Amino acid sequence: MRRPLLSLLALALLTAAPVPAQPASSPPAETLRDPIFPGLGQAGLDVRHYDLHLTVAEPGTREVRGVVTLTLASTRPLAQIRLDFLGPGVEAVRWNDRAVPFQADETAAKLTVTPPAPLRPGGAARLTVEYAGTPGELEDPDFPTPLMLGWQAVPAEGARAGASFVLSEPNGTHTFLPSNDHPSDKATFTTRVTVPRGYVAAASGLETGRVDGGDTSTFTFTQGEPIPTYALGIFVDRFLRVDETAIPVGVGGRAVVRRDFFPPETPGTVRAAYRRTDEALRLLSEWFGPYPFGAYGVAVVTPRLPALETATLSTMPLNMSTERVAVHEIAHQWFGNAVTPATWPDVWLSEGMAAYAELLWTEHLGGDGQAYAARWHANLTRAGTRPLRATRAEELFDLSTYQRGALTFHALRAEIGDAAFGDFLRAYVTRFSAGAGTVSTPAFLAFVRERAGAEAEKSVRRWVEEPELPPLPVVGR
Repeated sequence: MRRPLLSLLALALLTAAPVPAQPASSPPAETLRDPIFPGLGQAGLDVRHYDLHLTVAEPGTREVRGVVTLTLASTRPLAQIRLDFLGPGVEAVRWNDRAVPFQADETAAKLTVTPPAPLRPGGAARLTVEYAGTPGELEDPDFPTPLMLGWQAVPAEGARAGASFVLSEPNGTHTFLPSNDHPSDKATFTTRVTVPRGYVAAASGLETGRVDGGDTSTFTFTQGEPIPTYALGIFVDRFLRVDETAIPVGVGGRAVVRRDFFPPETPGTVRAAYRRTDEALRLLSEWFGPYPFGAYGVAVVTPRLPALETATLSTMPLNMSTERVAVHEIAHQWFGNAVTPATWPDVWLSEGMAAYAELLWTEHLGGDGQAYAARWHANLTRAGTRPLRATRAEELFDLSTYQRGALTFHALRAEIGDAAFGDFLRAYVTRFSAGAGTVSTPAFLAFVRERAGAEAEKSVRRWVEEPELPPLPVVGR
């Protein structure tokens, strides 16, 4: 249930000592001040790992129960932890297994926790939150028709069983998970999902356990490489799991696990869109470098929604199940999940490169990549365009983000040639998937200058910054 501002105490039964109320005089913690979503995140907070256990007792409804333990570090002393959360009612909060005071503020979409002592650089802590009820509602800020982000419920209808999944980009994860919900704070995940027997749960990462007991089954998934919170995928349905032979396109030739999840009675025309997944993974790993995760596949969902690059397991609605979209989402595993926008205005770096993968796939199939680029240019000429860094939420996923972003990479390829372009992309992934795993537009431009020279940077910068649309770049002619 939705609730107004609440001030709650952790349950006294969890500790022998009474838990004091939240001090009224504590100043609010500083957010990450993202230019598009200024209220998201907490400055100085570094969530290293989420250990999440969700219980979905009735798939197809909006009811969920969760227990999550966050492993925390910090880059500055933090007297309070202020997580993004617009989710179900909080029942208990513990700091290193000790109950602590907390305050859930639905208006600010924050869960504020006061630990016994400040979290300091070099230290670490475990913060556990128990919650249950109905996830929050947050409307997608840029989608042309109303779309609620976060927890998705597909009610049972006739013989069709109910299903549940998440769809969170850009800022919907905190509707069901207390989190530092900003792409700059990537983390690893352990996700356990308990569902009624007969259901199958799937989530980002490798499946590392299944326990059947009584009327329920619990599935465990381990996402061992850091990903942004919006890329966490969770799915519950009476799925048919289809396993394919692992393919050696990972780091050091590591075999990448291949599995797809299809709802009952998925049409053959839908499944056909994914028959060339292995071929696409091989092609893109040649251009981008080794595939960055241990598994890949898709989870097909039935509502008419946009596709999403949930890590290792792309969210693919029936209406979006085409080969072109499938390739786009595969490319996002490199650009978006491994190399992540540092702020939301930098999202063109992910969407532009994923769109450009469609052109690379077209060329692989014997098509005319230059004609593909010319269609993008014509679209932008008709519709109008803008500099690439978005300045408001409505611009995040517009035509310029995708097609002008893609043409920016096409301009770089035209400037330096195919061989150097491939070298650039592989070096780009290597550089910016390391460390924090994020990239900003200024860092990208500096890297273009470093790797490709001043003239290449000048050419690319026109596409990034100029209000007008530059002339169509020409590759291969």
